[in-house]
Amino acid sequence: MVAMMYEVTAEPDGRFWLLTVPAIDRVTQARNTKEIPAMAKELIEIMTGESDAEIELRFVLPESIRTHLANVESARTAEEQSRRTAALELRAAAQALRAQRLSYEDVGVVLGVSH
Repeated sequence: MVAMMYEVTAEPDGRFWLLTVPAIDRVTQARNTKEIPAMAKELIEIMTGESDAEIELRFVLPESIRTHLANVESARTAEEQSRRTAALELRAAAQALRAQRLSYEDVGVVLGVSH
């Protein structure tokens, strides 16, 4: 028998997490994120008798936190692009120095990288 998949939403509620299982129209709570799967599965088993339920967990966070997370993602994307650009420029500088017939060792010293 294939275990049924239940969507579980978890949102902060003071020091706890409020867990909602829409398929059974019930809620419970967990003390921390590690406890969420067990508490959700226990609720599902109590309400349905299904002991091997699978859960799909989705966190529901306040708008202010989602804004911060979006800013983090944007900054990480910009950082990644900057690193790519820096690497391309460093390679171009190395190639230009090598075109001047400088040794790999000298190029490494000048650019502050290993030869």
